[in-house]
Amino acid sequence: MPESPYDDTNIFARILRGEIPSETLFETDEAIAIMDAMPQSRGHCLVIPKAPSRNLLDASDETLAALLPQVARLARAAKAAFKADGVSIAQFNEAPAGQTVFHLHVHVIPRYENVPLSSHSGEMADRTVLAEQAALIREALRAL
Repeated sequence: MPESPYDDTNIFARILRGEIPSETLFETDEAIAIMDAMPQSRGHCLVIPKAPSRNLLDASDETLAALLPQVARLARAAKAAFKADGVSIAQFNEAPAGQTVFHLHVHVIPRYENVPLSSHSGEMADRTVLAEQAALIREALRAL
């Protein structure tokens, strides 16, 4: 059971409603993929289901079933776009596990041999850089 009810003022709910801009990679009926505004690696992006849930613990099976294929699709594209050596997929459930935004989302993080992740510092990345990286991922998505 979630620790508290879903709060529709969270940043991802606001992005889904178009109240806050984001660098969108693709959108389906069930989810949106965007660049992470505070990336830990070149090409760090997110898949966010449109259905309101705090995290995996209260998401419907239908939401989860629709989410994973989109995560895999984005992981393949991000790996190809950045010639990454691998891809980390991360998803956190509740604050003690590291969740900071309480709307279900999955991190897709390209990884590079011998290159540590940057810290999630709270500093926003340059929007021009995010747009350039997004263009590379969109191109890779078209090639899939």
